[in-house]
Amino acid sequence: MRPRHLLLALGIVFIWGVNFAIIKLGLRQVSPLALGVARFFLAAFPWVFFIPRPKVPLGMIALYGFLIFALQFGFLFTGMKLGMSAGLSSLILQLQVFFTIGLSVLMLGERPTGWQLAGAVLAFAGVGVVALNVGGDVTVVGLILLVAAAASWGGGNIVSKRISQRSSTSNVLGLVVWGSLFALPVLLAVALVLDPEHLVSSFTSLDWVSIGSIAYIVYLSTLLGFAVWAGLLARYPVSTVAPFTLLVPVFGFLGSTVLLGEPLQGWKLGASSLVIAGLCINLFGSRFASRAPRVRSDTQRTL
Repeated sequence: MRPRHLLLALGIVFIWGVNFAIIKLGLRQVSPLALGVARFFLAAFPWVFFIPRPKVPLGMIALYGFLIFALQFGFLFTGMKLGMSAGLSSLILQLQVFFTIGLSVLMLGERPTGWQLAGAVLAFAGVGVVALNVGGDVTVVGLILLVAAAASWGGGNIVSKRISQRSSTSNVLGLVVWGSLFALPVLLAVALVLDPEHLVSSFTSLDWVSIGSIAYIVYLSTLLGFAVWAGLLARYPVSTVAPFTLLVPVFGFLGSTVLLGEPLQGWKLGASSLVIAGLCINLFGSRFASRAPRVRSDTQRTL
């Protein structure tokens, strides 16, 4: 990877990691559902008038927007509001990798490798460590909602794969913009039913911290992040680009510590180690295993 593209990849995962602390700042004044409505309204308009719709059935785009945007971020924002810290939220959400694998087995007929199963066991052991430390910056409801957010992201990934199989061209930014358009009415309807008072009051007296948080979430994390990421995936193999997402929880914990003053206890480091180790095994286990016999045979020839 060229140095310029390496810096771009690091910059995007930094933006995505710090995004969790920014969400927490936004939630101090804006309700979770109102924040979701603002995010997807600004991610959809006015861009939907200029960015072409992906050439797949509208129903698939609507399902993508429902799962990966409306459900994922509805659960994420609400879970963070109800007690999950920013750092832990950035960690738990990475379970989407394993939900994606599980759903691909059920819906696409794919078979998981032993390495993927081992990685999943380690990662969910990390979630178990988090569950054992309920209290303070971890609540049962918040943890359940974060796991539901990760599952929703996994479901959205399956739909995204189906969309890529149906379309001959890659239009990731178009999928984000049009998916946001379909997520918007879902979140708006839920907010009007469950929390109409805060939907209005959240935007009547926004301070600059809240305005900056919304701008960061929409323009840096969503539009810029996905656009740059799509460009990197177009230039390099997925196996080269995807591992950078392992740094998202690292930057998530750093951002929450610096911006929010969240404590970084030993059990958080232990849970993080288990989840990140599981992700590493999922990404690299098969690759290392396939190289091991070659290394041994080369060593024997040398001897």
